[in-house]
Amino acid sequence: MASRKKSGSIVLEKGAHGRRSSKRKGGPIVMDSKAVFTALYEVCEENALFFGGGPEKPADAAQRLVDAMLTIQAHARSLEPVLAGFSSIYHHFDFDPHIPANGYRSLVKVVRCCLLHIIHKGRYITSNRRSIFFRAAHSAGEMEAYCSALCQLRALLYLAQRLLHDNSHGNLFFQEESGLSESFLREYASMHKACFYGRCVGFQFTPAIRPCLQSIAIGLVAFGENYKKHQSGIGVAAGSFFTSGKYAIDPELRGQEYERITQNLDVHFWKTFWNITETEVLAGLASMTSTQVKVNRTLSVSPVPFDLPLVSDPTHTLTICPPAAHIGHAPIQMRLISSELREGQDSEKLMALCRSEGGPISLSLGLKAKKHPPSPWLVVHYHGGGFVAQTSRSHEPYLKSWSQDLGAPVLSVDYSLAPEAPFPRALEECFYAYCWAIKNHNLLGWTGERVCLAGDSAGGNLCITVSMRAVAHGVRLPDGIMAAYPATLLTAYASPSRLLSLMDPLLPLSVLYRCLSAYAGLETRVEKQVEKVSTLELVRRDTALLFKDLKQGASNWIHSILESSKTKTVRKSVSEGTLMSPDSNPPVPSSSSEFAVRTDSLKSHTCEGLLMHCMPSPSQPTAVSPVFDQNSTLSNHNTNLSAHPHPILGSTPHAESEMEDVRFFISKDVDATVWDSISSVAIPPPKIEQNCETPREFPAGFEPLRSDQCAEMKVDPSPIYKNPYMSPLLAPDRMLRGLPPVHIVACALDPMLDDSVMFAKRLRNVEQPVTLCVVDDLPHGFLSLSQLSKETREASNVCMERIRDIFTMKDPPPEMRKHRKLERTNCGASGVTGDPARLLEKTSKEEGEQAVV
Repeated sequence: MASRKKSGSIVLEKGAHGRRSSKRKGGPIVMDSKAVFTALYEVCEENALFFGGGPEKPADAAQRLVDAMLTIQAHARSLEPVLAGFSSIYHHFDFDPHIPANGYRSLVKVVRCCLLHIIHKGRYITSNRRSIFFRAAHSAGEMEAYCSALCQLRALLYLAQRLLHDNSHGNLFFQEESGLSESFLREYASMHKACFYGRCVGFQFTPAIRPCLQSIAIGLVAFGENYKKHQSGIGVAAGSFFTSGKYAIDPELRGQEYERITQNLDVHFWKTFWNITETEVLAGLASMTSTQVKVNRTLSVSPVPFDLPLVSDPTHTLTICPPAAHIGHAPIQMRLISSELREGQDSEKLMALCRSEGGPISLSLGLKAKKHPPSPWLVVHYHGGGFVAQTSRSHEPYLKSWSQDLGAPVLSVDYSLAPEAPFPRALEECFYAYCWAIKNHNLLGWTGERVCLAGDSAGGNLCITVSMRAVAHGVRLPDGIMAAYPATLLTAYASPSRLLSLMDPLLPLSVLYRCLSAYAGLETRVEKQVEKVSTLELVRRDTALLFKDLKQGASNWIHSILESSKTKTVRKSVSEGTLMSPDSNPPVPSSSSEFAVRTDSLKSHTCEGLLMHCMPSPSQPTAVSPVFDQNSTLSNHNTNLSAHPHPILGSTPHAESEMEDVRFFISKDVDATVWDSISSVAIPPPKIEQNCETPREFPAGFEPLRSDQCAEMKVDPSPIYKNPYMSPLLAPDRMLRGLPPVHIVACALDPMLDDSVMFAKRLRNVEQPVTLCVVDDLPHGFLSLSQLSKETREASNVCMERIRDIFTMKDPPPEMRKHRKLERTNCGASGVTGDPARLLEKTSKEEGEQAVV
């Protein structure tokens, strides 16, 4: 364990396999909550007495200040015992006693931060209230905003107490879609959130990052006002620029618009907004201010199959077939970044793969350029963006720095994005790109020695799942994984850190919900019409829609007459009806139809074969072997065997039965005193009142502020969210035992913090090498903000150092010396047709386990 204080950010580290050390004696500073509340009461009482204690009736602004001060006092008196209770028990949920990080701690820290802001502003009022320049109305607005924030935080702490009551010891997630998880979604949809996006935006983060968050909020609401009003990007940019002024000077209006956008607009809006960083202007500015590199090439790899040797027996090879889910075969897009020109990076074969981005490519590859020898290291990077937005271009700044500091090339994969290409398309492309890099290491300026998978957010999820798939196929594993704030659980399970999504300006829960629904391939709802339009515009729009519907209806009618003799079934995406059906294969036409063959081929590569190795039959509980699906073929001496995978969609009952392997507990035996202390803080659900449609979630006498516009959110019971390749936190233990060393870098104030903590616990429980590093006071996605402050740059360097640790690891742990193979299923064994499969079945005496090669 290590504790480092850097410019206000505390970085805590702990390795599951390694020594503990502390660079700051005494551990992290623990704030005295009693002193905080005492100071709060004093400043509120003093200001309330000053503005409301006179014989005359106070002015409107002064009365607002008095009311805000008294309401803050009332909330604080209710919060004081709750915070004291959480402070006494939240250490039981840490990954390690030396790593103080979990969602309960984060909630308490955010509440304390809000109290400190109120104290600071109250003391400012005390010092300046007699000045002629004192603006009472402005100060009243500030105190009212933080009073509203404190009220909503009080509601979140009540929900956290419910989590303590309903969860098992050591578990941060409520592992059901119904009950508390459903209540949390319902409360989030209706609770007031504008206060966190106006004057209080980013109050919980380090001061250096708050101006950036405020600028993002202003840009978002201005962009949202002009969204779909202009056809061209220039029109949207110009309109956003001219309308941003009113949101900069009016925080309340900005907060209301921000809440409206997050509540109503669909995933396509967020996809468009997040891709602003992909524009030529912003990307060019970022490139000019970032580290300069010699090689920055975009590659387009043709979707052709190739062979890789099996780790268990290099004399046998596995054919890696290109991705085909949802959109069929298509080139895989990548970006090669290298601080120096290395051998192979200017080869004719690599040049043939280069593609142009529509502008000048920044290459420093003159004829007299000095070539460096290949690097022994390679970083394969998967970018974040909620599975729906961004490419490697948005992540160039920190990737260039990594390449220079590590002296290694970086290969970043531009995988296909949802909702056009939902799960498992991104996973298939990332796995294919990883295998392609191993096969073509000489083109990348890499010797082929050590390789690390690195990714942030959604990319961290893909790093883990690609490694799981490498284990399943029996090919070479990466030497380690660096996952920054990864999303390891894509279900709607409630957790204390996910309560922070109510106030997070970069990761609101409603936005996260739409992104995950798009990645799962589920239908996304159409956004509400929230623009203010005139009557004439309404008539024009409705008339256009009427003619469009008439045209479409006539076209469909004529098409149905012409095609009445044909029956075709085309699967667009993964639907809930297909997932729940006992037979995942939809009806297909006869083999005489050329189109039918293509349709069946595309369908078979969507979700089948991804869970075949995690669904063992009762008769084969311990068999271990490489697992192959229809994207891979095993060959030896020109002998190819095709395995027909067991459909994932038809294995849902087995998947549910395997949940018993998922253990989140810190220890099996719980001390009675520990349980008593947790029970003293937890509160049971309120009694259900008669003639009440929705149960009351908060104690009598308290109700959080409600929003005028409620988001339409509900728990989706689709089993695809529980797929281990989508939510690796739910993977059985035997799937996790095959992973390489995992280094997780998390954020203490990130709604995804509990994903990292619980996944680190899972790996530690199965004796897998894992380290957890927690960066304080920074938001989710700090890597994309690495150029904006010293704190974010240092956090990016923390990630880079984790990658260096993977490369410089001298002796691999014992778990890595033997390539673990996942358990096969009876479907995998029976899927190989013909008796020749038995001729290639052998038993390894050294391992004492059966393997099919």
